[in-house]
Amino acid sequence: MKERLESIKKRYEEITTLLMDPETMSDFNKIKALSKEQSDLKEIVDKYKEYETAEEHLKEAKEVINDPELREMAELEIEENTAKLEQLNHELEILLIPKDENDGKNIIMEIRGAAGGDEANIFAGDLLRMYTYYAEKQGWKIEINHQVEGTSGGFSQVECTIKGENVYSKLKYESGAHRVQRVPVTETQGRVHTSTATVLVMPEVEDVDIEIKESDLKIDVYHSSGAGGQSVNTSNSAVRITHLPTNTVVTCQNERSQLKNKEKAMKILRVKLYDLMEQEKEQKLGNTRKSKIGTGDRSEKIRTYNYPQNRVTDHRIGFSVMSLDRVMDGELDPIIEALITEDLKRKLAGE
Repeated sequence: MKERLESIKKRYEEITTLLMDPETMSDFNKIKALSKEQSDLKEIVDKYKEYETAEEHLKEAKEVINDPELREMAELEIEENTAKLEQLNHELEILLIPKDENDGKNIIMEIRGAAGGDEANIFAGDLLRMYTYYAEKQGWKIEINHQVEGTSGGFSQVECTIKGENVYSKLKYESGAHRVQRVPVTETQGRVHTSTATVLVMPEVEDVDIEIKESDLKIDVYHSSGAGGQSVNTSNSAVRITHLPTNTVVTCQNERSQLKNKEKAMKILRVKLYDLMEQEKEQKLGNTRKSKIGTGDRSEKIRTYNYPQNRVTDHRIGFSVMSLDRVMDGELDPIIEALITEDLKRKLAGE
């Protein structure tokens, strides 16, 4: 680890020198790239400097431990700096874990009612509400791209874009089957039912990440439906794009302009095709490791929302909170923080 830290420190110093070079200063793209690289390394370098300082203080204290006049102070210095080095070593291990390149990206989230008929659709609507409240607490912006309402409420399918700082880093663990246990509003005899809704979280991708041929697309336009007022339905503004080679279908209807809906639909199509490519890549490399959290089997049951017990349980890490009411109001932080902590723990263990 020390060799790696020295290498990072050396590269950081090289970048500092390069940024002051007149030749670099005349190239905006180079400055941008180097500044980003330096910014990515800064936290590690600063933490390593703290480590080196503590290491030096420990060495100095050990050198004077046999001096009767300095012994008491030296023992205190040794105790403090030994503990500090242990803590800094742990923090550096975490900082050196390779970062997910998608962590800073916005996301496309798709929620579908699954097993359970009307109740599954109602629960899909409840999940959208939960994520909307959570996004508001984080200062993120959420936009509905497409929705198909359920006959008794909720949605059989709803798709949205969530924009903000490090959205994917926190919501990437949400993909999978979410199970609800409660008495549905459609139940007349008061029995508890079990239903499921599925959530899919995909990071946004740039145009350069994937190429789409125009000849591979089938584009349909039709009257928009749902929220937006009567004026939405007066023209063929909604857009459905089918990517023929993969049979991937994307619909966008929230904009009043057909052109804007098409632009947004193309953006979502890129996200879905990129996600498909990533899933195929995982399969070619072998089954996704069981230790992975958040990027495994999309049909895996990841969480149960038990209303009678006011309990939410994440099955991947065996974590429960007895505050379902608050979770459904967007207080997801305890669950997400537990998932992030467990993910780091597994990565540190080399799983």
